[in-house]
Amino acid sequence: MSYPIGTPGKPWQEKEKQQWFVEQQVKRSYQQQVVDKIQSLEQELAQFVEVEQYGQLSIEPSRYPLLVIRSKHFDDNKPTVLVTGGVHGYETSGVQGALLFVKTELTRFLQQFNFIVFPCVSPWGYETINRWNPKAVDPNRSFSEGSPSEEASAVMAYCKSQKITPICHIDLHETTDSDNAEFRPALAARDAINQKTWNIPDGYYCVGDTGNPQHALQSAIIKSVEKVTHIAPADDKGQLIGVDIEQNGVINYDKKALGLCGGFTDAKYVTTTEVYPDSPLVDDENCNLAQVATITGALDFILKQA
Repeated sequence: MSYPIGTPGKPWQEKEKQQWFVEQQVKRSYQQQVVDKIQSLEQELAQFVEVEQYGQLSIEPSRYPLLVIRSKHFDDNKPTVLVTGGVHGYETSGVQGALLFVKTELTRFLQQFNFIVFPCVSPWGYETINRWNPKAVDPNRSFSEGSPSEEASAVMAYCKSQKITPICHIDLHETTDSDNAEFRPALAARDAINQKTWNIPDGYYCVGDTGNPQHALQSAIIKSVEKVTHIAPADDKGQLIGVDIEQNGVINYDKKALGLCGGFTDAKYVTTTEVYPDSPLVDDENCNLAQVATITGALDFILKQA
């Protein structure tokens, strides 16, 4: 894989990272597409939810406030559900799907659960349609102590300060054609490592935690999502993105070891979604609905365990 920045075989230093940053361009509006929607939801659902600012990005604090939507009447006797979207800012339905869940489904579950929803963890990444943050750091490899990502650090600090101990954490992501076209070549260049291209799965799949796979939960999610969109088939090696499938539409990663967002809590029920927006079989609405179906499928499953 070739990449226009850096010298083959040499990891990037600050010069190359700055060169990469300068080349990034704003392509959409965080204010219009995310902040305005959050503020509308705060008004529309005023008796049910509240919005808090838990930080801001140092690159431009007034432009990039970090916002969380949470249950207005938090009850310590109820289990708490954590939803994160936009950890990778370029993954649009992770953000818009989280907002759509709040708008259309959250109130249906308020008697049983508290909710903490981070709709857009990485707003600069959202505006520039990027996997990395301005310092060429991947927030979704940075959910660990001493994190180099201020986006990840802000989420973890908020949850710690609020003593959030969720029973369930659903992290909303996408796998896109740009993973092979841009982001994996950039990673190979940045770290001076070899990165094989992989077949991008055509359809939805989800990622469980190797140390806590929760097979039945993932199965329930797949059954919920397949009512909305198609599930990615395994490739001829029985894999998805180079990982052996655990069951239909499900693979597992060691989330804590990798510093993934889905691994930073000790939630019993954890999944990471992977929607495929580049499929000819879907559109933006379908992708957002698949994210919502993940959350509702997981919550319905948890309620049946009580």
